[in-house]
Amino acid sequence: MKKPISVCATGLGHPEGPYELDDGRVIYANTYASAIGVWDPKTGKAGVYADVGGGPNACMLGSDSCVYSTQTPTVGSWIAPVHRPPSIQKTSPTGKVEVLVTEADGVTFDGPNDLTFGPDGRLYFTDSGDWAPATKPHPGRIVVVEKNGRARILEELDHVYPNGIVAEPDGSLVWVESYTLNVVRRKPDGSKQVLHKMPDGHIPDGLKIDANGNLWITAVAAGGVDVIDKTGKPLDFLETGGTILNCVFGAGGALYCCDMGPFDVTGSAMTGRLIRVEVGVEGMPLYRGAIG
Repeated sequence: MKKPISVCATGLGHPEGPYELDDGRVIYANTYASAIGVWDPKTGKAGVYADVGGGPNACMLGSDSCVYSTQTPTVGSWIAPVHRPPSIQKTSPTGKVEVLVTEADGVTFDGPNDLTFGPDGRLYFTDSGDWAPATKPHPGRIVVVEKNGRARILEELDHVYPNGIVAEPDGSLVWVESYTLNVVRRKPDGSKQVLHKMPDGHIPDGLKIDANGNLWITAVAAGGVDVIDKTGKPLDFLETGGTILNCVFGAGGALYCCDMGPFDVTGSAMTGRLIRVEVGVEGMPLYRGAIG
């Protein structure tokens, strides 16, 4: 399918993990700029929401009005000039940035990637490590952070690069694996199933759920977004062009996508974009929680 596309912001460095705030502004992880960026639809301008250092990779709002973000200080050959440990960070409305957690069950993180609050108010995220299939065989992990800040490893995975993650209304978690092309669901009882395997060339990166329970999965190298239903049945492919990393539904039937532009892992290219696609589909409301 093809839908109207508008460019919201340009000149971004590896933009990732967007989120629409209650006032309509869109925040996103501007990785190569070591910041959480923000775009305001009222002015049409982009700016800095918070300087967090390191390499933020995804962000979302908590029920305490703080922004929670994953921190991955290396991306391929790029290393953040201001180091932060692989971690979950929290930015308060006053701009204070703190590192919440750097390990789970005594294991330090390799590279937290995407995050989501569940209906239980807990924070779940993928710990994928660095993108380097041949040289950095990091194991994958699904991690949960309790409301008191204690982190536990829910799933120890193989070298699969778990990436985007979402929570479903029944408490199930769905994540994508960029190396295997699998879309995996983990039910509250701990059982898992592979819902879908992406087509060749459709490397999954991020995903969100629409109001009907369908999964919209960004295909980083395929120039668009794959849509599958809750059982894993393919429904459609949204053509966007570019190098789409992650997405989020916005008000009015919009889908905001982070487009990296020409692939670059040196940090020198600042060619990323935030785009808005008029898909005419509402998203499932995202859950919120808070870590004390």
